Amino acid sequence: MKRILLIAAFIGSSNLVAQTQSDSLLIKQIPAIQKTIEKQKQEIDGLTSKVNSQQTTINQQRISINDLNGKAVTLENTVDSLSSLIETNQSNINTIADDLGTKIQETGQQAETRISELGGDVEKNRLYWIIATLVTLLLGALMYLFLGKRIKSSQTDVETQIRNTKKSLEEESLKLDGELVKVFQKQLEVLDTAPKEATQDDDHSLVLKIADRLTAMETNHYRMDPNTRGLKQLKNAVKSIKENYLAKGYEIVEMLELEYKEGMNVTANFIPSDKIEKGKRIITRVIKPQVNFNGKMIQAAQIEVSVGE
Repeated sequence: MKRILLIAAFIGSSNLVAQTQSDSLLIKQIPAIQKTIEKQKQEIDGLTSKVNSQQTTINQQRISINDLNGKAVTLENTVDSLSSLIETNQSNINTIADDLGTKIQETGQQAETRISELGGDVEKNRLYWIIATLVTLLLGALMYLFLGKRIKSSQTDVETQIRNTKKSLEEESLKLDGELVKVFQKQLEVLDTAPKEATQDDDHSLVLKIADRLTAMETNHYRMDPNTRGLKQLKNAVKSIKENYLAKGYEIVEMLELEYKEGMNVTANFIPSDKIEKGKRIITRVIKPQVNFNGKMIQAAQIEVSVGE
């Protein structure tokens, strides 16, 4: 009995020592366990917050789903109404199409009948129009021929009148020039009776005026028809007067129809002309002639030059 008690006491003391050691180890591990518990608590709080956030999102999505379901029901009702309306319209369209088909067929038959009736009228009208057009063209051709002859005849008469008038004016001009030539000849006679001691300081104004007038005559004669009555005799008279002045020391230089050359002591106006060979420059008008007295120029020429293009 004592042995048993001793054994029990030994076992009890051994267990007490072991328990004491175990409690000592647990006391040492408590801080680490507490840290672990704190960390897990924080994780649990974070998870709880996430769960709450997810729950809020789920609630919002549930509300959106409910709204979409409501809209879907509304759209379904609208589609049903539109389907019913389309069916009604389709029925109406079919009815209208049938009516239109019937009316079109009737209209086509009536149109064919009317066209057939008009065809005959059109053929008759076309024949009448063709006949009227041919008659009109024939009358127009006759009128054209008649008026053409009248116009041509009138034009010929006008041209003849113009030529005759021009010829009459030229003949009258020649008569006036003839009278002037007679005056110039008398002036020459006066000069013949004047003293012959003329010098370079004499007054040449009268001679220069006569020279200008003689040159104007020659320019007009240059443009006249060579067959004009009295023209040849007047040219000879002008030439005779110029020769008489030349004998008295006055030279009226001939320039008409000469080719213009650079360096000529003249005042020149240049006029383009298609009647002269290209590049040529011909003196076609003498406004004032060059006049020399005893070999010395007392008046420079003023001329008009036609330039061929």
